[in-house]
Amino acid sequence: MKSFLRLSLAAIAVTLFLNAFAITETKAQQLNEILKRMDEHYKSLKTLKADVTRAQYNAQLRETDVSSGKISLIPGKGRKFSLRLDWTKPKVETLSIVNGQYVAFIPNIKRAYTGSSDSKTVNDKGGNVLKIMSMSKEDLKANYNIQYLGGEKVAGSIPTLRLKLTPKAATNFKFADLWVDGDGMPIQAKVTRLNDDTDSIMLANLGRNVTINGSIFEVKLPKGTEVVKS
Repeated sequence: MKSFLRLSLAAIAVTLFLNAFAITETKAQQLNEILKRMDEHYKSLKTLKADVTRAQYNAQLRETDVSSGKISLIPGKGRKFSLRLDWTKPKVETLSIVNGQYVAFIPNIKRAYTGSSDSKTVNDKGGNVLKIMSMSKEDLKANYNIQYLGGEKVAGSIPTLRLKLTPKAATNFKFADLWVDGDGMPIQAKVTRLNDDTDSIMLANLGRNVTINGSIFEVKLPKGTEVVKS
């Protein structure tokens, strides 16, 4: 009887191990398919216009600030991309990034910040999250350990595939979550910072490969604007 019990427990353990291995293999295959789809979409995307919503959660105060606006993007390899982000609510601000340099303009105080797109100012304006959303497959695999978490609906009705990105090198956040639609387009991203604050951005009403005049990425500063270099 004891021998039979030991054999039964061993058989159960082997079965559980094989099932876990099969699930892991399946998720790895699904992840590879998602990354392939994202890569194909990334290579075919020439321009993008969309509505954008940003939610910033303060873990200490348990409060969330929500901003909304519009984004225009021309993808490019590495730092060779052009981006314009016009926040309209609750306050008006503009962020433009071209070839690794940024301009952030705050009209109500007539002040503009300029400098490298890697600066803290760009991250504070939502650039860090957007940068993750616009990375190629090679960039994602080079910088993050990627895990497929399964299917999930965004905004209550949009089916997506959710990925978790854990930085391979020390950075200013713990991990990021990325929600990808059926075409391989990241439509939502959330960064969880070291202090458990979160910063998330969602895109809606996507206009893919529409005409974008390159001149919109040049922010024309009114006379008398204070320019701060960072």
